[in-house]
Amino acid sequence: MGTYLGEFFGTMFLIILGDGVVANVLLNKSKGQNSGWIVITTGWAFAVMVGVFVSGAFGSSFGHINPAVTLGFAIAGSFDWAQVPGFIIAQVLGAFVGGVIVWLTYFRHWGDTEDQGLKLAVFSTGPAIRDTVWNNITEIIGTMVLVIGVAAIFSDADTAMGIPTSGLGPFIVGALVWGIGLSLGGPTGYAINPARDLGPRLAHFLLPIAGKGDSDWGYSWIPVVGPLVGGLLAGLIIAGLM
Repeated sequence: MGTYLGEFFGTMFLIILGDGVVANVLLNKSKGQNSGWIVITTGWAFAVMVGVFVSGAFGSSFGHINPAVTLGFAIAGSFDWAQVPGFIIAQVLGAFVGGVIVWLTYFRHWGDTEDQGLKLAVFSTGPAIRDTVWNNITEIIGTMVLVIGVAAIFSDADTAMGIPTSGLGPFIVGALVWGIGLSLGGPTGYAINPARDLGPRLAHFLLPIAGKGDSDWGYSWIPVVGPLVGGLLAGLIIAGLM
């Protein structure tokens, strides 16, 4: 149970800080309004770092906080398949609760923000150019970079080369996510994590957010399926080459 609680709380903190920075940048009358993409990608990098640390502190020695990572490592043979369903459920629930906390934190700002799209963007990703095929490809590529990158960071080869990942792992993974956001995040907002998108999108759908508009369920499957496919492909590459 402790392992699942770790994934729940780690993903919850991921969303509190990740969706929180988006709210700070996008919502009207926030002190961080209009501070831009660099602030958002930096905030998400710190969110991942803290999420991994929190996950470990609450009982998960894995710190996946992402169903695509869980799936990829299971396919690669470094994670027990029996734990996969519980991990994914815990991650999605943690992301949902994180979305609720962000809503409460910025409670006075929803009514002062007229743009419904900006409100949804706090909770979930959306494409810059809507194209089903290419949006999926973008998410697949970004997630493959994430999962293979994480596997490389913690690989025995890096340890043998004298690269000090012990204790620094969450910082380095945060830097990896920062790089993904800066380099690959433009087309879709780099969900690269099904729980990160689905959990908060459910929160957006269920919460009484002032003037919130539609939750864009027509797009919602792409930031779930794309990252899962990316995690699957990354797992196959890791199993064959690393």
